[in-house]
Amino acid sequence: MTSSRLEAFSDGVLAIIITVMVLGLAVPKGDSWTDLVHTSGLGLLTYLLSFVYVGIYWSNHHHLFQLRPTVDGVVLWANLHLLLWLSLYPFTTAWITESHVAQVPTIVYGLNLLGAALAYSILQRTIERGPDGSRIREAFGRDLKGIVSPLLYLTGLGLSFVVPWLALVPYVIVAVIWLVPDRRVERYLRTHADAGASEDEEGPTP
Repeated sequence: MTSSRLEAFSDGVLAIIITVMVLGLAVPKGDSWTDLVHTSGLGLLTYLLSFVYVGIYWSNHHHLFQLRPTVDGVVLWANLHLLLWLSLYPFTTAWITESHVAQVPTIVYGLNLLGAALAYSILQRTIERGPDGSRIREAFGRDLKGIVSPLLYLTGLGLSFVVPWLALVPYVIVAVIWLVPDRRVERYLRTHADAGASEDEEGPTP
């Protein structure tokens, strides 16, 4: 089957995840800035962090399937595995907010982030084993971001046992790293499109 149906389903799930997260924000009981900060300040910050993560996965998911126009059953299940971890974001985000960044909720939040990262890596590796695997490996190269991110998640999990608030620092760093637009796939597709166009202009090789 084509990847368009998988992408449409994934887009719908991610949109619902964002909607559920924003509905979980506490509404200030008063009408002043102080009420907003005390009631919703932390919630807005954790929502923003999780929203950025969902946006990053949505963007990279789109790039990934630009290189894989067709999918099989293994890819479908690997994609569902990723959506499973992402669908937990509203729960873990709400818990870390309502607990005011207590130790156990912060650990669970970190495990959620790590689980989603590993699930995305599994999805990418699954696709690489398919017919277009060489294109994906060539487009992503060494993928330093994908190597560094799990290490930062593990650092955050370690800090959760010491000072939970400090654990958020590595998580924010990962978000900032991935927030920078990744042009590798567009660059790869543009290069190969230009190469294909040049071959067409030159005509068939005798």
